Amino acid sequence: MINQDRLWKHLLELGSIGKQDSGGITRLSFTDYERKAKELVTSYMVEAGLKVYEDTVGNLIGRKEGTNPNAPVVLVGSHIDSVYNGGNFDGPLGVLSGIEILQTMNEQKITTTHPIEVIVFTDEEGARFSFGMIGSRGIAGTLSLEDLQNKDQQGITIAQAMSEAGYDPLLIEQSVRPKGSVKAYVELHIEQGKVLENGNLSVGIVTGIAGPLWLKFTIEGKAGHAGTTPMNDRNDALVAASGIVQLIETESTKTVSTVGTVGQLQLFPGGINIIPGKVEFTLDLRDVNEAVRDEVENRIVEEARILCEQRGVGLEIEVLQRIKPTLCSSEIQDIAKLASEKIGVEPFFIPSGAGHDCMQLTSLCPIGMLFIRSKDGISHHPAEWSSKEDCTDGANVLYHTVLQLSNNE
Repeated sequence: MINQDRLWKHLLELGSIGKQDSGGITRLSFTDYERKAKELVTSYMVEAGLKVYEDTVGNLIGRKEGTNPNAPVVLVGSHIDSVYNGGNFDGPLGVLSGIEILQTMNEQKITTTHPIEVIVFTDEEGARFSFGMIGSRGIAGTLSLEDLQNKDQQGITIAQAMSEAGYDPLLIEQSVRPKGSVKAYVELHIEQGKVLENGNLSVGIVTGIAGPLWLKFTIEGKAGHAGTTPMNDRNDALVAASGIVQLIETESTKTVSTVGTVGQLQLFPGGINIIPGKVEFTLDLRDVNEAVRDEVENRIVEEARILCEQRGVGLEIEVLQRIKPTLCSSEIQDIAKLASEKIGVEPFFIPSGAGHDCMQLTSLCPIGMLFIRSKDGISHHPAEWSSKEDCTDGANVLYHTVLQLSNNE
């Protein structure tokens, strides 16, 4: 079994990097906070007896050799970047649990046939550049130089940020893992919902992951004086945008599985006494069923165009990312079920509404995920919390799952 106190200590130590006055954590990719976090995690990897290196997209990797060093590697890990003012468990739990299980194996002198690597993926969240999963795209071979032109709020591109952090954007292809080089990827994560809590369960075995579709809406109206422009002579971009936001809620609610969220909104020119002439906002639309998600998208887009035409404003819709829903490996689910039973945890199967790095890896290897209970279902918030005991249960299920995978042929 893993060392509960050590895992908890590492979680709290890492959580001090990027901590804000609000108590939340802001740790964006290619920043000083991320570098400090990587240095701390590197020290944990070294302490665990792992060989540590970084690839060309900035993924941090700690490797435990197998008796057959040429066998495909079993990957385990997550990310340590955060959303703005986020929590301490989303991402770090998977990374630090991965290190902990390998340190436990080394301390107990347990060998495996397959090498095992803990990977800290670069920028899973996409908070800085509105483009996420950079590291997992990198090893899957789906990251392009064009992708690196996405910009943050200061106009800095991913490529520029990489260069400033010491990486060469022109070398990203060197991070691609060849076909057949990875046996499986397994990740431990907080649920970010209330299903496990409502069932009084500490651990869940993930069956599949909803596919996120990110759209950017730009509405072009006509700015004008707030006091001198009659209400019946306005082309108010914000009023049109508010109508689209309402129809997003209406159309998403019609299904039992779709969720739609407007998370970013900007008004131009932004004066208190000026009618908004332009509005930009994003839509995050998700469903575990791709056909259902795309049908909801089509209805939203069609109705938005009609609404904007009626209000005399222009509409442009840009696709920021479109990711297919992902099914988890049935073999890994079966192994995780046995691992749960081994440590006395009731096996429970659950889908994921949130996106994760493993979605990028399906063409590379079978993927699997484990969830642990989230207090009150809260995530991406300073109040995000999972208990020490639940973290331990999840890490122990991960331990036995990875141990079995790394010894199976």
